[in-house]
Amino acid sequence: MANTHTANRQPIPILVYHQIANAPARGSPFRSLYVSPGAFARQMAWLQRLGYTGLSMSRLQPYLSGEKEGKVVGITFDDGYQNNLTQALPALLRQGFSSTCYAVSGLLGQTNAWDEMQGIAQTQLMTEAEIRQWVSAGQEIGSHTCNHVNLLATDDDGCRAEMAEGKTGLEAVVAQPVSHFCYPYGHYADQHVDMARELGFVTATTTRRGRCHARADLLQLPRVPVLRSTSLPLFWLKIATGYEDRRHP
Repeated sequence: MANTHTANRQPIPILVYHQIANAPARGSPFRSLYVSPGAFARQMAWLQRLGYTGLSMSRLQPYLSGEKEGKVVGITFDDGYQNNLTQALPALLRQGFSSTCYAVSGLLGQTNAWDEMQGIAQTQLMTEAEIRQWVSAGQEIGSHTCNHVNLLATDDDGCRAEMAEGKTGLEAVVAQPVSHFCYPYGHYADQHVDMARELGFVTATTTRRGRCHARADLLQLPRVPVLRSTSLPLFWLKIATGYEDRRHP
């Protein structure tokens, strides 16, 4: 049976982004989740200057399992926004980095409909063709369920279907295995971890804050949020120190 826990000697940060775009007007909900294209480019350049390599979850996996050692950072994007392709990809390619974007298979080419009730601006999600473009540029697609459901508000059969269809739907688009999962909203329970394992996901990421330390469950990995307000000095604190490790929600 495959090892289900991390074995890295040094803490590994997995960064999480959402939209790479200029923020909407002050007072707009979830404005903090927008990182401007300029700020993102500076962060990627700074990582490179500090000697870090930004990696997708598949490429990060040997480091998490202790097979490789090095100065690495996981880079993830939640939801599959089109601006990840148009605004983040050029900065990633400039530094030679890879990343994983967790897409919502049932809403490709549509908008973030799950946010509409909260008054959050609707933004274009990547189409099937754009997902393929992302992958052909050396990036990775992970699954974020079929419809971005709250697993804690969905019965077990519904959860299993959402997680399975999210995986197979994306596999049909990219014609390769989709091995990495992200729990929508960060909401999940023990049975959802079991489902992720049964469906063949190798890793699953959460919204629990912190870097990945040895013995972390590969299907409950913490991440480091990068927000609109994250300055470069704070960015360094988040990845290189225990700053995030002390900030569990």
